[in-house]
Amino acid sequence: MVTDSSLKKSFLNYSHTVGLCVMQDRGFMYPVDTLLSRDGRMHTVSRAYLAARDQLRVTVYNSESEYFGVYGGFGDGTGQFQWPSCIAQDSQENIYISDEQLNRINVFSNDGTPLKHWGESGSDQGSLDGPSGIALDDDDNLYITDHRNHRVQKFTKDGVFISCFGDSRSSDPLNMPWGLTVSPNGDVYVADWGNSQVKRYSSDGQYVSCYGEPGSGDGQLKNPSGVAVDKDGYVYVTDWGNERLQIFSEDGSFVSNLRGEATISVWGQEYLDGNYEEAEPRSRSNLEPELEIFGGDPHEESAHTEKFFWAPTSVKVDDIGRIYVTESNRHRVQIYERA
Repeated sequence: MVTDSSLKKSFLNYSHTVGLCVMQDRGFMYPVDTLLSRDGRMHTVSRAYLAARDQLRVTVYNSESEYFGVYGGFGDGTGQFQWPSCIAQDSQENIYISDEQLNRINVFSNDGTPLKHWGESGSDQGSLDGPSGIALDDDDNLYITDHRNHRVQKFTKDGVFISCFGDSRSSDPLNMPWGLTVSPNGDVYVADWGNSQVKRYSSDGQYVSCYGEPGSGDGQLKNPSGVAVDKDGYVYVTDWGNERLQIFSEDGSFVSNLRGEATISVWGQEYLDGNYEEAEPRSRSNLEPELEIFGGDPHEESAHTEKFFWAPTSVKVDDIGRIYVTESNRHRVQIYERA
């Protein structure tokens, strides 16, 4: 793996964290993706878990931790979902949320009002089996990683099929793709989970290049979950299996990686201030144990080190270059800025 040695290791500087694990309202429960809305607010999708499926929701807030409410919920009606995965927004500020269980796309207005849903289960072109990552281009066409069909499909925002790519007919087929993004120049980047790479395509589905290779070293990936591209062409990848964020230059050179630097969020500190019985024993806990005892297992390291990413599922970049990493197992979003 080529390394861009002209760039310093501290490519990103930690800013702050937003989040808190709660059953409802202000906070998240196993979040999987975050939308940076055009109005400056953030919408984080909580997937919850089977025993708490009534806690599936989207939490609306901003980067300063101001809370605005929730929408969505468990079910199969309009505005409901059963296994939500990713979230995106069109030029009219309508919001799209993929549902891997119901094999459909839910559509909401920017204030969370349910509008409609579309999608049909199956493996034919235009049908879906496990829709996960979603992103819209400048023409409001919607790209979807059709997870269990091992492909990307392109639709109009109203669900009319346009094309598909990356399937078994391709020279370098996808294997259970997860997240994806449309870059500023219109190329589509796909987190190819099963092949442990990120693949890059033109807007019409022509293969361009790939980033990373299977492994745990610098520039290597293990089951990547999400991808984002900034205006300078840098590629950010949530390296889910290695519990970290990896950064590549546009030509595929490795730039940097980080394990996480989270501090207590505003919501978390307010909770601890009001719950002495939890705050006091936490103050005596070792939140950064020696990593040697975990034998190099990144999952065990992250599970026992509070500041580290633990199940990073999504990465987004805003217009001024801030990076937002959603991590599911610690119910929070870590925010970074370019150094």
